[in-house]
Amino acid sequence: MLDSNIVAVSLPAIARDMHAAFSDVEWVVSAYVLSFAAMLLPAGSLADRFGRRRILFVGLTIFTIASLLCGLAQSSVMLNWARAFQGIGAALQLSAALGLLGHTFAGTERSRAFAFWGVVVGAAVAIGPLLGGIVTSTLGWQWAFLVNVPIGMGLIALGSTSLDESRDVNVQRLDLLGIALFSGGLFCLVWAAIEANTIGWSSTPTLVRFVMGLSLLALFVFVERVGHSPMIDLELFRRSTYLGSTFAMFGYAFAGQVMMTLLPIYLQGAYGWTALMAGLAMMPFAIPLVFTPRLARPLARRLPARVILTLGLAVIGCGDILTAINLACYGSYFAVALGMMVSGAGTGLLNGETTKAMMSAVPPERAGMAGGLTGTTRFVGIVAGIAVLGAVLAITTERRVAAGLVSIGAHWSQANVHALALRSAAGTGSVASVHGLTATALTALSQASFSAGFVWLLLVAGGVALTSAGLTYVYVRSD
Repeated sequence: MLDSNIVAVSLPAIARDMHAAFSDVEWVVSAYVLSFAAMLLPAGSLADRFGRRRILFVGLTIFTIASLLCGLAQSSVMLNWARAFQGIGAALQLSAALGLLGHTFAGTERSRAFAFWGVVVGAAVAIGPLLGGIVTSTLGWQWAFLVNVPIGMGLIALGSTSLDESRDVNVQRLDLLGIALFSGGLFCLVWAAIEANTIGWSSTPTLVRFVMGLSLLALFVFVERVGHSPMIDLELFRRSTYLGSTFAMFGYAFAGQVMMTLLPIYLQGAYGWTALMAGLAMMPFAIPLVFTPRLARPLARRLPARVILTLGLAVIGCGDILTAINLACYGSYFAVALGMMVSGAGTGLLNGETTKAMMSAVPPERAGMAGGLTGTTRFVGIVAGIAVLGAVLAITTERRVAAGLVSIGAHWSQANVHALALRSAAGTGSVASVHGLTATALTALSQASFSAGFVWLLLVAGGVALTSAGLTYVYVRSD
C-alpha cells in the first residue's frame, strides 16, 4: 500500500520524462493492479497448498526484484512489464499475509487483528503521497520504486524470525484453467477500456476486446461451477451477506481507494503543482485514513456490520460529490480539500471493515482462498475504477478542449484536439505553443479542461459509491 501511493504522486513526472500518453500513464497503474487482481485467487490457493509463510517470502522476493527493474526502466514498455511482475509478487504476499492473519486469530482476536491491519494500511496510505512527493521532487521518480528494495529485504529478515508456517492439509489441486480464463478475461476488458481512449470506443479492436473479455469471464464462471477443483467457491455468492459485503468492497475500492491514484494527478495537472506540493495537498484525504479506522471497533460493538458498511460507502459517495461541486463552483484547493477530507474519512472507515466482513464468511481452514478472494474483489474494483473513471476523464476533457478551441477561434483537426486532450488528461501540466497559440493559452485551456473532466469523474465515482451503499444495505443481513 505504501508503494502504490508513492507511485501515484510520481505519475505526471513519469509521463513527462518518458513523453508518455494518457494510456501509458493508465498502464503504469493498471499493469500492476491487473496482474495483482488476476493472481490473488491462485495466490491464495498456493498459500494454502505450499505454506503461507513460504509464499509470503516468495512474494516479497519477487516484489523486491521487480521494484529494482521498475527503477531501472528506460521506457514506458519496460516499466509496465516490470510493474506487471511487481503485481505478481504483491499478490503472493498479500494473499499469504491475510491467510496468516485469518489462520492465526479467531473470534474477537480476529476482529482486533483485522482492525489493526486496517490502521496499518491507513497509515501506509497516508504516508505514501507525502513520501512520494519528497522522493520524486528530490531524487527522481525512479526512487519511488527503488525505495522498495531495502524495505523488501528488511521485511524478509523480519518475517523469518516472527512468523510460523501454516497450510490447508485438505487443499485441492491448482485450478490452472480457471486462472487462465479469469486472468485473460480481466486483461481483455481493461485493455479495451484503456486503449479505447486512444482508438475510439466504437472501433473494431475495442469491441473485439470487450467481447473476448466477457466471453472468457462467462466461461470462467461455467468452469468454476462444474469443475472438480474450482479456484473459488461460487456458492459463497448465494449467501446474501457475503454478496452484500462484495458490493461494499467493490464500491469502496472503485470510488474511494482509487482516489489515491487519481487525486495526485489532478492536483499536479489542474494547479501545475510539483510532486512535493501534490503530496502535501493529499493530506486532507490521507490523514483521515489513519484515524477513522479506529472508530470502526467501537462502532462495531454498537452497530451491525450492515450499518457500518453502508455508512462508510455513503460518506465516500457524498465526499466525492461534494468535491465535484466545490471544484465546479469554486475551483480553489481549499474548497476541494473539504470534499477530499469527507471521502478520506469514509475510505478509512472501510479499510478494515470490508476485509473483515468478507473474511468472516469463510472457514479458517480456507483462509488463503478467502484472502485471495477478498483481495481480488478490492483490486478488481481499483482496476475498474482506473479504466472507467479514466475513460470518463478522457472523454469529458476532450469535449471541453474542443469547445475551448472553438471559443477562441482555433480550428484544429480532430486528431490534434484528441492529442491535446490526452496530454491534458495525463496531468502533465504545461503545454508547449503550437498551431499559432501561445504556451500560456494552451496551458490554461488544458488545465481548465482537465478540471472540468475531473468534475465528471468525481460525480460518476460518487454515484457508484451511493449505488453500492444501497446494494450493501439490501443484501447484508443485520448481526
